Amino acid sequence: MFTSGSGSSPDADGVTPLTAGSYSVAGDASAAAAAASSVSCISGSISELASSASAGGVSSGCSDIDDDEDDDGKEPVVKSERALDNSTELDLDGNGPPALVPHGQTAFESSLPQVATDKEAIQEYEAARASQAAQDGTTDGATRLENRQWVPGKSSIYVDAFNLALDTVLKDESHLFDVKERRVFEEWRALDYETQYLYVRLFLRKAATWHRVERLGYYGDISDVGLAIASLLEQRPLPGRLSQGLSQDEPGGEMQEWSLGDSFAFADDSESYIKTIEEAASLLSLDELRSLAKDAKVQGKNKPDLLRAFCRMSAQQSGLMALGLRRTSTNGSGGGHESQSRHQSPEKQDLNRNSHFLAKVLAITGPLIRLSEPVFKLFERVHLVFYRSTEWTEKSLTTIILAKISRRNFPSYLVCRSTNIFPSRHRLLEFEHSMRKEFEVDKILEFNGPPGEEGFCKVLDVFESISERWRELLREEERREASVYEFGEGGYLRRFNAAHAYSRIAHKTAHVLGRLHRYKKEHQLLSELLSQRLFHPARRGSWYQRKALLEERYMWEVDPDPPSTGPEAQKKHWQRIAVATCETALEDPDCHLIYHYDLQKRLTKLEKRLRIPRRLQHDFGHVKLRQPEEHTVHGVQLQSDDTNTKGKAGRGPSTKTLWLDELGEPGENGHPLHVSVEEMCLSYYRSQGWKGYHSEGGILRTLFAYLFFDVLFVYIPNVFQTEYQTCPLDLHTDAFYPARASEINHRLVEIANGGAEKLLREVDERERERRTCVVGLNWDFEIDDLLELVTCFNGEALAAVCKVMAQDYRARGGGVPDLVLWRVVQGEAQHSADGEGTRMGEVLFAEVKSANDRLSDTQRLWIHVLTGAGVGVALCNAVAKEVRTIG
Repeated sequence: MFTSGSGSSPDADGVTPLTAGSYSVAGDASAAAAAASSVSCISGSISELASSASAGGVSSGCSDIDDDEDDDGKEPVVKSERALDNSTELDLDGNGPPALVPHGQTAFESSLPQVATDKEAIQEYEAARASQAAQDGTTDGATRLENRQWVPGKSSIYVDAFNLALDTVLKDESHLFDVKERRVFEEWRALDYETQYLYVRLFLRKAATWHRVERLGYYGDISDVGLAIASLLEQRPLPGRLSQGLSQDEPGGEMQEWSLGDSFAFADDSESYIKTIEEAASLLSLDELRSLAKDAKVQGKNKPDLLRAFCRMSAQQSGLMALGLRRTSTNGSGGGHESQSRHQSPEKQDLNRNSHFLAKVLAITGPLIRLSEPVFKLFERVHLVFYRSTEWTEKSLTTIILAKISRRNFPSYLVCRSTNIFPSRHRLLEFEHSMRKEFEVDKILEFNGPPGEEGFCKVLDVFESISERWRELLREEERREASVYEFGEGGYLRRFNAAHAYSRIAHKTAHVLGRLHRYKKEHQLLSELLSQRLFHPARRGSWYQRKALLEERYMWEVDPDPPSTGPEAQKKHWQRIAVATCETALEDPDCHLIYHYDLQKRLTKLEKRLRIPRRLQHDFGHVKLRQPEEHTVHGVQLQSDDTNTKGKAGRGPSTKTLWLDELGEPGENGHPLHVSVEEMCLSYYRSQGWKGYHSEGGILRTLFAYLFFDVLFVYIPNVFQTEYQTCPLDLHTDAFYPARASEINHRLVEIANGGAEKLLREVDERERERRTCVVGLNWDFEIDDLLELVTCFNGEALAAVCKVMAQDYRARGGGVPDLVLWRVVQGEAQHSADGEGTRMGEVLFAEVKSANDRLSDTQRLWIHVLTGAGVGVALCNAVAKEVRTIG
């Protein structure tokens, strides 16, 4: 069913319902206004709100591009995914979504417009919900204690968002949950508002830990915490059948690490579940533990020491009792107790002593509750299905609601809510299992210091345990790609296939094999990764690079069946194979442009070493890199007399410097402004006849949004699941480019032929008045400046820059030089081949560095991309001719 966003009939709550597999056209201004005009839209049909694949999992410690140890220089290397995430700052465009995806943000959040999610925005939403409910007569403040319903001013956005996720998943994907799990959801719906509110607030802490009951009373939405807790602790029966659609013997049944029994409770109480001193003592604060340790006559410098001493004392006294030793009275008193103790077994006295200390600990903490682990894990699964990610947070929940009621205009696109992300419960469980395995590898390589040989061997063991299933899933997905997928939807759906996580484990395993100098196995695994084209296509360039390096340097030594006995002949044999690898990589459409220069350089070097005739050698002179220019700007640096200036979050002194803008516009008092080093250098370039912005990539993202506006919103199944998106859900993944390769390449040719100016004018005339929310697009840039910039750009160079962004939008958002500059040179206009546009001047990107700055890996990468495309790049060094101290 196809419906228009403006012509569809909303339901009673003002929301157009979308059933599973239905379609609608989003983006009409009147539809957005209608959705925003009534806050009650949140409580209506919510099936159109779905979620997305994580833009990236836990960051990798493996290089995406391996260092080449050649003496003739090194290429820019991407050290890790974490470096990509952390080397750039979020650039908010004011009228659109974040230009970059912060670490830990789901792709669904990145597709929503930038909205305020602070405390004030949440309070405004809840007040409006309460006011609307009061007008409808759906609540009665006088009966709050009896009916335990929310009242005006006490509606929670967190409960709304939690139930939104649950209702959406159960409406469209209930087949992923068995009979017992669906009964838990029914019992959840039967809970009153205050009990749900308490559960959700504890659930959002993302860990089923113990909480002191006495500290839960600060939640203003709960009139009686005791009743809410009693409701959570109540035991509820479950059906006897194990599951529906999955037996314990079926593959995947053993992948679930938790299970629901014959009954369940939403929470556990301390009296029933805390049985050991170790667990109880860990719940005490340092002061409470010191007081208890003083009574028990144990000592320690800090909390861990006190815990160890306390537990050691308990274990030692238990051991003495087990040997039959008793404490006796020294003055003859207490004989009755001694006589009584002789009749108690050592185990009984051990239990009494443990019970004594356990009672003292629990007397200090008071009653405690924690969320029941099986139910907690079940609701985590619901959010995994909803967000298609494990990285959801409290902000993820609120962003959905606040984006839906925001007064924004969205692009027109076809909305499709599908139910085939996880075709079966078994696929969901296997996906969870693969993510646990992936996290296990990440934990070894990332989070516990250098892994060492023991850690590397653990990674190999993990890969060995999943390797056969990985290969089986690869074959299965290749069959599905050939016979099932029709519209390019496979690229996005594959992110929810266990083989996606397994392929990433294989990628990390290849890195580990290299660290262990097991080059033969590494070469085999890289060849296996390159033999498939469906998973992690963005990594193919790095795999080719590493494979060629192994063939050039190491494989001749480890080849089990060499074609010749002479070492020189073996080296040449493998060097010829390395030449073929480089040629294959350069012809591979999935090998991203950023890897081409390194591959071209290696290929040229190998051909010279093999003495291939010059007429048969490759000539890459047309893409030879221009060296960055060196510029020096002198200025007056301002230094604060406060030597305790801290950086972000107090992490040491900030490296940001302050300068006097002598060449820029003066302030209101007529004196030069105090500006950043980038703004000071921008004023210098303006004095030299340049125009420009200090945008750090913001202007490039704006140009990309203009030039690829229709390509961004072309119909691809599954990537537009709400009416409130500013980009497709796969934009920040490696599935974006392959799914639209034909449209993207056609647009790149159009840009290379000088059509950028025409594209900009068309989009601006159509969308500027509405200020349509599109990822990266900042409407504050003047259209005349943008038109002048693209006409100064060489068409082929602009197309190359756009291709790099299209191939990996997430990773290429950072590292763009600080300043984008252009100037029109009269009399040098060059007409394009088709006459559609002209090149009127020149473009320069300037990376500003002061004394405290160094180039990051992502900055080096962009410098190579720009110079390789023939765009001028300058390294602008700011030098202080004078340093002044300010108060």
